[in-house]
Amino acid sequence: MKKSKIQNVALLAMMAALTEVSTMFLKLPQGLLVANGYVNLGDTLLMLAAFLLGPLAGFTAGSLGSALADLVSGCAIYAPITFIVKGLEGLICGLIYKKMKRKYALLAALPAGLFMVFGYFIGEIFLYGVEGALASIFGNTVQGVVNAVLAVLLNEVLKKTPVKYLNN
Repeated sequence: MKKSKIQNVALLAMMAALTEVSTMFLKLPQGLLVANGYVNLGDTLLMLAAFLLGPLAGFTAGSLGSALADLVSGCAIYAPITFIVKGLEGLICGLIYKKMKRKYALLAALPAGLFMVFGYFIGEIFLYGVEGALASIFGNTVQGVVNAVLAVLLNEVLKKTPVKYLNN
């Protein structure tokens, strides 16, 4: 089934909204290991958008959805960094997955998640200095890996559904 432009826009908007909502409200506690104390599941949705709809959708869901979550939740200082880093995370995930002919999703998701760690490290150097940026590496790494695994699992489940036009 071929998607219309309206369907494409609707799916992109839905994935950006789901990314925003899951960033803000779906959190897994990490305990006392990291400063912010939780992993949000927004990266799962942006990676899933990249798997299902392609690299541009991964970029759109990641950049718009994640930056909007920062703006709405009172973390506006992070919004520009998030827009770039999460957008590129989704783009990288989608490009690698597409290059591998939509196989081996984990080999697309893990490098994208690790790019997120690197991107936030660079961005946080400007906000907090090297020491402050180093402090977030562990938490961001946990977030990248957890979200990569969850995105792959969701992708595998969705591959088995009758909705075939998503992976075109």
